[in-house]
Amino acid sequence: MKCITVSASSAYDVLVGAGLLDSLGRIVRAVLNVPTAVLVSDSRVDALYGDRAESALRAADYRVIRYVFPAGEGSKNTAEYVRMLEFFAAQGVDRSSCVIALGGGVTGDLAGFAAATYLRGIPVVQVPTSVLACVDSSVGGKVAVDLTAGKNLAGAFHQPRAVVCDTQLLDTLSPDFYIDGCAEILKYGMICDRALLDGLTGPDFDREEIIARCISHKRDIVCRDEFDSGERQLLNFGHTFGHAVERLSDYRISHGRAVAIGMAIMSRAAARMGICPEADARLCCEKLAAFSLPTECEYTPEQLAAVAAGDKKRRGNSVTLVVPKEAGRCVLNPVPMDRLADYARLGLEAL
Repeated sequence: MKCITVSASSAYDVLVGAGLLDSLGRIVRAVLNVPTAVLVSDSRVDALYGDRAESALRAADYRVIRYVFPAGEGSKNTAEYVRMLEFFAAQGVDRSSCVIALGGGVTGDLAGFAAATYLRGIPVVQVPTSVLACVDSSVGGKVAVDLTAGKNLAGAFHQPRAVVCDTQLLDTLSPDFYIDGCAEILKYGMICDRALLDGLTGPDFDREEIIARCISHKRDIVCRDEFDSGERQLLNFGHTFGHAVERLSDYRISHGRAVAIGMAIMSRAAARMGICPEADARLCCEKLAAFSLPTECEYTPEQLAAVAAGDKKRRGNSVTLVVPKEAGRCVLNPVPMDRLADYARLGLEAL
């Protein structure tokens, strides 16, 4: 069994390999010698892996409490968050407990935010089950829930004590959901790794190697800017307009596909403004297409700009956009709110 260990920081490691779920208890016990583990997952993941995860934890002498919530982005809200906190309290969860977040990005964010705030913070271990969660949301400590006004507007920084990426769990993802997470892999190629971008020709890649490579990039960026005040904002490439696409579609367009559209918009806009070579903007769009990810949307520049105005990265009358200078290098560009529609308009036009 190939297992790659990435030291995400001095505080914790990320393990990437096939078959790690059955060793979950041993892995967690090595970093958290506490009596109780609260296993949190959504209804879909719990049906697939909840029993295996609980057995692995019990084999390491953990008392296991399970919390299952309805699967879907719609559960990442304040009501479900409060229900989880009330469940923790009713079950007697205390500071000698830890949370195991078993699932995709919604589970990691929701359970992580509950762990960050319950009793002013208890430990969390992330066990991602989606491509997106493996390469992005499980690492770096950002946890949050959505508000009616927008995505991830209530959250915290709460670093996990360990991240366990069992790549075998990706086998049960639908092709659409698997592809969805690949948008975040291509994002790393555009912001900091041209060789990664060039080497990806489609969804058939070495999972352990590529996931570990993406995690290493995120580790390096987060270690230099843990609290998202500068360089870490590069990880938001495609997200400002991508989040707008999600909201305008009432979340019918998934996160990865929306981010793919956002990356294409920013790449084309940068090319039309003379910031990025046109060939590199085309490369971004071609790589997205190679993964069957969209690069167009039906929304107007004005619609996209109006929703993006509520982005959490807004500072006063400006928002920081991540703009490609070339494939493999992006920069942060604060843009006045009244210019957002111009970027969207240029980015929606074909090259």
